[in-house]
Amino acid sequence: MHRHGYKGRKLHRETDQRLALIKGLAEAIVINGQITTTHAKAKEVLPYLEKLITKAKAGGLHNRRQVISGLQTIQAANKLFDELAPLLNTRNSGYLSIKKSAMRKGDNSQMAIIQFVDDLKANDKVPVTETNETIKAEVKA
Repeated sequence: MHRHGYKGRKLHRETDQRLALIKGLAEAIVINGQITTTHAKAKEVLPYLEKLITKAKAGGLHNRRQVISGLQTIQAANKLFDELAPLLNTRNSGYLSIKKSAMRKGDNSQMAIIQFVDDLKANDKVPVTETNETIKAEVKA
């Protein structure tokens, strides 16, 4: 049997179940910043979410609607657009990373942690810029 034209992993699920799983994992990453899942699921959700992040960085109504349809809730899409996308403007791609962790106890499957590459909590602090008073004081001196 040939392998031409078979893209992606089936993850032992039907198409609609697989899409719902990927949407749910992507939403959990957006809301929590990182998740622990199996390695195969992490490898499958990574390019899906990277494309959504790229659309969120571009902005616009059409991209916002596409991101909303790609995630399960509007709140997650709004968080991606309003909070996370401005913090990820320094990168062109490679927003997420996968790190292998311990094997799962029940079935010995490889687990992985998928998270944002940049520490988004540290980037929340806006750098303090010079105020108008400081600039005026320098001009007078």
